[in-house]
Amino acid sequence: MPNPRDPRADPAAQRPERCPCLSGERYSECCGPLHAGVTPAPTAERLMRSRYSAFVLGDVDYLLHTWHPSTRPGQFELDDTLRWTRLDIERVESGGPFDSAGLVEFTAYCRQGGMRSAQHEVSRFTRVARQWYYLDAEG
Repeated sequence: MPNPRDPRADPAAQRPERCPCLSGERYSECCGPLHAGVTPAPTAERLMRSRYSAFVLGDVDYLLHTWHPSTRPGQFELDDTLRWTRLDIERVESGGPFDSAGLVEFTAYCRQGGMRSAQHEVSRFTRVARQWYYLDAEG
């Protein structure tokens, strides 16, 4: 039985050629395998990028799945009027393949009703049993 989070499970699903995280790679070779549950993010930064791509693509299931259970909300809805346009990673502290915690500072840019805005955040991540999770935002 196909994984329901796997974008290949729905041939009609519109997936981008280039990855929305702006890595320069193809979606199918970058965030696609993470979204499909084929491979976990090896670092906190990769998880951050894949979560940004999930926001772009409206993948609420992936966002909830990669949110640490201790801070994960019971429900989560995306604002359909936001169109995410760019992600800038500004700082990464720890969060490597052998770390148990990491920090990623970023700015994500969007448009809503013709207006531009940005969200700046310092996100904290934790690694449990080889799986990175978004924990919360600092401050």
